[in-house]
Amino acid sequence: MNQPPRTAVVTGASSGMGLATATAFRTEGWRVVGIDVAAPAVDDGVLSVVADVRSRDDVARALDEVLAPGDRIDAVANIAGVYPPTTLESYDEATYRRIFDINVLGVVNVVAAARPRMGEGATVVNFASVDAFTVSPGQLLYGASKAAVVMLTKSLALELAPAGIRVNGIAPGWVATPGNAATGRMEAAASGIPLGRVAQPGEIARWTVLLSSPDTTAFMTGETVVLSGGDVIR
Repeated sequence: MNQPPRTAVVTGASSGMGLATATAFRTEGWRVVGIDVAAPAVDDGVLSVVADVRSRDDVARALDEVLAPGDRIDAVANIAGVYPPTTLESYDEATYRRIFDINVLGVVNVVAAARPRMGEGATVVNFASVDAFTVSPGQLLYGASKAAVVMLTKSLALELAPAGIRVNGIAPGWVATPGNAATGRMEAAASGIPLGRVAQPGEIARWTVLLSSPDTTAFMTGETVVLSGGDVIR
């Protein structure tokens, strides 16, 4: 009897690293649920659904909308995020709430909504950033939110380990996404990276699939992998 395909839930699936990750899972034969606050622009093989990660109930509703009762979730990739620049002078409460509600609360909400469908062998990959480990000027609140994601990854790994669920993170540096391209700073950033270039979204996506594979990373949990081309070496 053929086993059903493994199922991955990918947030932020409409563009950039989220879109690349949804495609990477599909290429490896996974069934993919693509969640985004806008209609995900993913390929026809992805189960696309609109939901706001700031609401646990909305995420749970979205999962129930596309998955049948009893369907298992084997991997969660928390990629949805925002990064408006902030400083002590420029921030306001609304911007703080938006950054932390999406980047931090969103991670907790998605894991909590998916948890009833996750069992032994399931995985979570949370997207942090190199800004969690090194200060980026003008990213006061974003850097703090991504540092929080690193700690959430450790805490969730400890909490979910008895259930056989692994939780790891990825901290990308500069990646050639539409959002980063819009800053106009990618070319200058690439010149300062030891490998001499920024990453492609597909490179980061393949790491997400790798961390979700029990064949190669079964003894790894609570870690955040920095993918920066040597720009941030810990």
